[in-house]
Amino acid sequence: MMQIRIVNQGKCPLPSYQTDGSAGMDLYASIDQACSLQPMQRMLIPTGLKIELPKGYEAQIRPRSGLAIKQGITCLNTPGTIDSDYRGEIQVILINLSDQTQIIQPGDRIAQMVIAQYEKINWLQSETLSETERGAGGFGSTGSQL
Repeated sequence: MMQIRIVNQGKCPLPSYQTDGSAGMDLYASIDQACSLQPMQRMLIPTGLKIELPKGYEAQIRPRSGLAIKQGITCLNTPGTIDSDYRGEIQVILINLSDQTQIIQPGDRIAQMVIAQYEKINWLQSETLSETERGAGGFGSTGSQL
C-alpha cells in the first residue's frame, strides 16, 4: 500500500476507507460553526488537509451519494482534481440542489477523495482517425432500440 504525506490543520479525522472495498475516503468539513446552504447556493468548504502526491497521481474529489440523495447536496467541478504539485488546502465546492436550506455542521462528511494514477501523453497530429463501429455517434447514439 502506498504512503502519502498529509498535513491535517483541522480537528477532523484523516480521510479513511470505510470498508475494505471502498475506493473513496470521506472528507470532513473543517469549519468552526454550522453553515447554511440556501437552495442553489454554492460554497467553498475547507477540509483542513494538505497532501503531497507523487508524480503520476491525482486526488479526485467526488460527491457523496448519501448527501446527494438525502439532502440534494453535491460537488461542483466534479470530479475535482488535486494535482501532484499542489500543496495548498483541499477545499470542496458544494452546491445545494434541493428546494430547502441545508445545514453543514462542523465535522460533517462532505465529499469523498479517490487517489488515481494517470498517464501523460504526447499528441500525434493526424488528418484521420481509425474507423470504429460507433464512429462519430455520441449523446445517446448507443441507446437501446425498442
